[in-house]
Amino acid sequence: MATPQLEFDSDVASRIYRYVERHGSATREEVRDEVRVSEAAESKPARSGTEPSARLPVPEFNERVDALKAEGHLTEREGRLAVEPDAEADTHETDDFAYEVRPARESDREAVAALIREVADEGAIVVDEGVADAIERDGALIRRNDRESRMVFVAERVGDEGDESDADRDEGERHADREIVGWVYLRGFELLAREHTAELTVGVAPEYRERGIGGTLLERGMAWADSEDCIKVYQSLPATNDDALELLDDHGWTREATRADHYKVGGDLVDEVQMAKRLD
Repeated sequence: MATPQLEFDSDVASRIYRYVERHGSATREEVRDEVRVSEAAESKPARSGTEPSARLPVPEFNERVDALKAEGHLTEREGRLAVEPDAEADTHETDDFAYEVRPARESDREAVAALIREVADEGAIVVDEGVADAIERDGALIRRNDRESRMVFVAERVGDEGDESDADRDEGERHADREIVGWVYLRGFELLAREHTAELTVGVAPEYRERGIGGTLLERGMAWADSEDCIKVYQSLPATNDDALELLDDHGWTREATRADHYKVGGDLVDEVQMAKRLD
């Protein structure tokens, strides 16, 4: 999954995007305060330490932000700008409730990291603890810059079967009973030799398993990787993680290799199983 080739019509537009992408989300005023230009020539970036800098006039700044939104680089939700790749949400149903699989938003970051840690604490998953660390450390859930591509989809419970449609409820009611119950995480690599690959991890909260949510998330993640011209997706798991290994087996993944005694789980040495699936 190659890192995106980003193109902007000006240095100012590039700096606006990169500030938002690096911080996860920001208000227009926060970005305008940070992305400054030379007072002598507002179309040029200020040179650090050599010239005073000024904020862009509000109309010009808003015009640049609106252009970035129109080009699909940024989105704006509840007064905050963010990087949110263009991908549709899909609604699915179980016997008990409906859930939506959608691109994660920056406002989901804490919930996603907490769920990953909850699943990792079961002892069967090891790699995902590093995923949670990366999400919390980087300050942004979705990363799309010249060096890194990181995408997350979440499964969000939206209501019990038989409930009135979300469309018939106001926004506050729609979000009051929503809960993130699963995730799929994909990370591309900046190295040219590995730009055709992506690492994937997927998980579902314990109380929501055995309902097909994991499989739905896995297929959504694979579809995204395919759309990004990825050729191979892979994941490494402890051999004790029977549920995850069975899920990947059922969806056509192959076991490429096993590394003996690679993990220590619950005080015991456990083999690592390296799984992969090709998309070409």
